[in-house]
Amino acid sequence: MMRRGSDKGKDNNSKKQKRILKRMQRSLILVFGGICVLFIALIGRLMYIENTSGERYKKIVLSQQQYNSSVIPYKRGDIIDAKGTVLATSVDVYNVILDCRVLNADTNKEKIDTTIKHLTTCFPEITEEQVRNELSNKPKSQYIILLKKTSYESMRKFSDIMEAKETRKEIAGVWFEKEYQRQYPYPTLASGIIGFTASGNEGVTGLEYQYSDTLNGINGRSFGYQNEENALEATVVEPENGKHIILAIDTNIQTVVQKEIIKWNKKVGSKNTAVLIMDPRNGEILAMSTYPTYDVTDPRNLEVAFSKKKVAAMDEDEKMDALNGLWQSFPVSHTYEPGSTFKPFTVAMGLETGALGGKETFVCDGRETFPGNVTVRCVNRSGHGVETIADALADSCNDALMQMSYRIGEDNFAFYQHLFGFGQKTGIDLPGEPRTDTLVFTKQQLKERKVNMATNSFGQNFNTTMVQLAAGFASLVNGGDLYQPRVVKKIEDSAGNVIRNIDPVVLKKTVSEETSAKIRSYLRNVVENGTGSIAAVEGYSVGGKTGTAQKLPRGNGKYLVSFIGIAPAENPELLIYTTIDEPKVADQAHSSYAQEITSNILKQVLPYRNVERIKTKKKGE
Repeated sequence: MMRRGSDKGKDNNSKKQKRILKRMQRSLILVFGGICVLFIALIGRLMYIENTSGERYKKIVLSQQQYNSSVIPYKRGDIIDAKGTVLATSVDVYNVILDCRVLNADTNKEKIDTTIKHLTTCFPEITEEQVRNELSNKPKSQYIILLKKTSYESMRKFSDIMEAKETRKEIAGVWFEKEYQRQYPYPTLASGIIGFTASGNEGVTGLEYQYSDTLNGINGRSFGYQNEENALEATVVEPENGKHIILAIDTNIQTVVQKEIIKWNKKVGSKNTAVLIMDPRNGEILAMSTYPTYDVTDPRNLEVAFSKKKVAAMDEDEKMDALNGLWQSFPVSHTYEPGSTFKPFTVAMGLETGALGGKETFVCDGRETFPGNVTVRCVNRSGHGVETIADALADSCNDALMQMSYRIGEDNFAFYQHLFGFGQKTGIDLPGEPRTDTLVFTKQQLKERKVNMATNSFGQNFNTTMVQLAAGFASLVNGGDLYQPRVVKKIEDSAGNVIRNIDPVVLKKTVSEETSAKIRSYLRNVVENGTGSIAAVEGYSVGGKTGTAQKLPRGNGKYLVSFIGIAPAENPELLIYTTIDEPKVADQAHSSYAQEITSNILKQVLPYRNVERIKTKKKGE
């Protein structure tokens, strides 16, 4: 009996132990499972942090390490003409850096003399005294600029010595820091358009200023630090280079324009001469130049426009004012009274409103008289007699135009003057365009004094800019589309891929095709039979209008003379506008000066652009 009880006790103990083991197994499984879940959650969390905040934590870690950091500069974008000619670019230059700490190290002291010898040989600007002074005065410095902006060729010469087997052990503590320097292959060509930059890739004038954000990129950075095992780790964030801007400007046409402007000014001279060439079919500016101009590589040199004696007599404020005047583009920034180049606009107003049908005649007796005994005279003091509309433009008759303005009326005149863009900014993609809204008469002012509209009808007593008048004139001859004038056609990335096309923008409709066709025929008549004959080009159909604007105060003998022309006259592909402000002659009041420059330019540009020649009939046809 005792044995059976003992066996039963043993069985009970065994069962208890099994139950305990099972509970322990379940607990272990639960603990292990929990650990696995936590481990998986931890991995997931780490993956999430890496994906969402990896860069931030990387920077924090880097900030807590001992490391060297250097900027990798971006390359500013190029400015390129319509044919692919580079007008502004950035070239590699290098700063020569001396690491005094490395060169002064015990293991490198024997290399001091040879390092100095190679430095002074490759870079004559660096002297032995300069290097030894830096080594002595700043022995622990790791960044001393010995020479700024040396060329790639000079840098490569020294680098070859550092890499050559026979000399590489002779140099220590010298390295190069790369930068970019703005370069202009044609320093005076289109300088008023291109502009220039200051230090830090900041555009100062022209396209360099207007498109500075587009041309600029984003610097990269190189991080170098030692890890826990004392090994060098490196992280490089590559720079993002700036974008290129592609222009409508054609360097070949621009060169012709500047050559003819300079030639005329060397022969005669003026206060200012400017030429603008536009494609009237889309508002693209193909060339635009001003005299005097400046060198973008030496933009603060005033002696291009003033004598050395006059420059020396200027104070700093006067010099700054003179520089600002030199840097501005006359066609964009300067306002003036347009004179008779405005007359086609007045005729167009009459045709569009029905005030003129095209067959009217006007009697010019040489003058018009207004209340207050105010007399406004025609260019022909004795009068032109009976004038048709075509005659009035061909003879540039002020009297006939004033009579047309009476028919048009103040309301229509003010409306159309605004419709053609006068008194408004054109929105050209260049800096310096002024407000002109206060430089034209309001409708009320035209009504208050009849003489105001009369003088406005032939381009007097209100101001415009060359770009403003050219854009409006283009609409007169292209069928009525007023385009926003522009210099830039498209933007490319640093690899040359087009990322944005700048398409033509029609701002408004000004006249009908019927009115435009009549204006074109009148303009051709001006060149063939009127005051614009000097602008004619043999073998081509040219139209245009002359302008002779007497400057304020009236009677001072100072004039701005001009000519605006189109070719071919029937279907214009080119519009050219030439102004000469105060030609240096005794009698300034002759648009022939502007016509001469225009004709000389067109003789070269029309064949270059393959503009259609006049078809002449053979004998017997």
